[in-house]
Amino acid sequence: MRRYGRPKAIVTDLLRSYGAALKAIGAANLQLTGRWLNNRAENSHLPFRRREWAMHRFSRTRSLQKFVAVHAAVFNHFNAERSFYSRANFKKIRAAALAEWRGLCAR
Repeated sequence: MRRYGRPKAIVTDLLRSYGAALKAIGAANLQLTGRWLNNRAENSHLPFRRREWAMHRFSRTRSLQKFVAVHAAVFNHFNAERSFYSRANFKKIRAAALAEWRGLCAR
């Protein structure tokens, strides 16, 4: 806020911690919350939230973090967006990824 001046509005979701933090810095009256106002910020959280939801039964945060680190590497290895390639190229990429995976697992 020092560099750019006081903002006209601060868009957040409805988490109470945001309101408390804004009160602490004296900007509570600038907070805007709404159903679609925070789409850009919320969409930045989606990839991790999707993985986190799939693993919601982990009892410890550390084990979740270990799993997510491995899951991200494996998911990125196999996730070839179908819409970016022709069917023939997509099948070649998937076959190469599967062959590499089988080679890694055979060791």
